[in-house]
Amino acid sequence: MPIDFHSKANRYTYAGRRADPSWKAAIQEIVDVRGKDVLDVGCGGGIYCRAFAEMGAKRVTGIDFSKEMIRAAQEKSKDYPQIAFFVGDALDTRLPGSQYDVILERALIHHVTDLEACFREAYRLLKPQGVFIVQSRTLKNILQPPNEHHIRGYFFEVYPKLVDKEAGRRPDSQTVKETLLKAGFRTVDEKELCETRKIYSDLEELKKDLSARTGRSILHELTDPELERLIQHISERLRQRCTKEIIEQDYWTVWAAKKA
Repeated sequence: MPIDFHSKANRYTYAGRRADPSWKAAIQEIVDVRGKDVLDVGCGGGIYCRAFAEMGAKRVTGIDFSKEMIRAAQEKSKDYPQIAFFVGDALDTRLPGSQYDVILERALIHHVTDLEACFREAYRLLKPQGVFIVQSRTLKNILQPPNEHHIRGYFFEVYPKLVDKEAGRRPDSQTVKETLLKAGFRTVDEKELCETRKIYSDLEELKKDLSARTGRSILHELTDPELERLIQHISERLRQRCTKEIIEQDYWTVWAAKKA
């Protein structure tokens, strides 16, 4: 069944990692966040809010519809006085308009029921000339072949039914660009991103992470026996290739739109 973002059991599933320097560098190529007011919509446990603070943002606001995620974000961000978190809806945040220089929606839009309303809300919240960054996976990203770095690829190799699940919820690039323009944005740039997700000291650490379904909502579509079969398959594949640390990478598409 789908992940329950409101469950206490899942409070920390999107809170424990650190954003990799590869992500920070990619964002910095789009916009210099130093001294800026930044909003992270669908912030989860605040991983990327903390990254923005480390990149020099003046103020960072994180908003998520899950009280449990926000509790984890507040706990993990207690040493970052420039970050504030709120519970709210991406389609109607109830935050004041024209307040933010940069807005990020990472790994969010496949959960959104009304994409245009989501983008219109981001447009309302941005200052003039503000930058809206959408980071999501298209089917092209998802169907990259599996290997010792692209661990996610094995999910779809073992369970093709998960491809159908993703196809039903992942908007393609053209849809994203057209919807951004409908929402009022005038320029939309697109780039591909290979982001280092996490570095594991060994295979056992990766298996533990997979078993807990940490930060991978798609794995909640599998039963426990199905997940065990998947982990066994990955273990067999990686034992042939990995003798030490495992560098996991994910493929993404990033759209950057500017408010006129």
